[in-house]
Amino acid sequence: MTSTRATLLQVAERAGVSLASTSRALHGTGASPAMIERVRAAAEELGYSPDAIGRSLRMKKTFQIAFAVADIGNPVYVEMMRAIHEVLAPHGYRVVVMTTGDTSTSTADLVRSLNSGFVDGMVISPLRTDDRLIEEIQQAAVPVVVIGRALDAHGISSVSTDSAGGIGQAVRHLQELGRRRIGFLNGPLDTTPGQARQRGFEAAAGTGHATEIAKDFTVAAGLTAARRLLAAAPERLDAIVAANDLLAIGAIHAIRELGLSVPDDIAVTGMDDTEIGRVFHPTLTSVSLGSTERGRAAAQLMLRLADDADQDAQQVTVGPELIVRGSTVPAAGGLTEGGRR
Repeated sequence: MTSTRATLLQVAERAGVSLASTSRALHGTGASPAMIERVRAAAEELGYSPDAIGRSLRMKKTFQIAFAVADIGNPVYVEMMRAIHEVLAPHGYRVVVMTTGDTSTSTADLVRSLNSGFVDGMVISPLRTDDRLIEEIQQAAVPVVVIGRALDAHGISSVSTDSAGGIGQAVRHLQELGRRRIGFLNGPLDTTPGQARQRGFEAAAGTGHATEIAKDFTVAAGLTAARRLLAAAPERLDAIVAANDLLAIGAIHAIRELGLSVPDDIAVTGMDDTEIGRVFHPTLTSVSLGSTERGRAAAQLMLRLADDADQDAQQVTVGPELIVRGSTVPAAGGLTEGGRR
């Protein structure tokens, strides 16, 4: 038994609008919200599925946008990916997620490899950015938006955040709680976040505080580095500022290994305000860097560049916000509670 595939004309007739209006509505452009809703309802009722291959050939576009990150398992990137998809999907774009690896060379190689017409654009969030990567982005045949360093001075559209200022917020919060022996648990210093967060800690806390560098920004690396940090401190720390939530969770495990409690003995702050930190016990005080907002902003920049790749580079900045929870203030320990500062 064979079934006949619904056509665009049938969708237009069911919705009671013109063929051109139906096409625009399905792409989410050039139509009112009410028309878009009516046309999409008709398409769903008829089981209409657009001919993606034919559409790509007609428009000489793939309708695919690459989202390339160092570690697809990091919850920050998952939140960004969701936001990017939510912005791009109504315009007919699919999001293809790729892993760059943690070096700027591997990221640059990926940027070069995607110039073969596989995608219409790239959103990348590199841990490390050097001259070669910048050059590859500048020479890319498709638009590229970077989430990370501000690169508008290089003619590259980018979305950045003030993670140094966010670390400062965490340090001041701990100081206001009377914590003075504050240690810092950072990721690699040759990365963009590692450098910024080190500057932020030193500016807010001054020098002389115990600091340990983890080999990467994971829970396992955080546990190993936190053990060193706790063992090396000349006197017991009463707080640890971690450069991201995963490192912070590793630090909490290391603290518990010593028979100490969080936050009574040692308070802990993270950064990124990820879902895992919100449901961990105790819930994690963290600095939100607007992962969802950064993903949304990057996707909106990509849409503009997809329409006009020759427009000037744009820079969007998302500010940090401290979310106080149970790892520093026991009263703020609910699963969904958190005080914004």
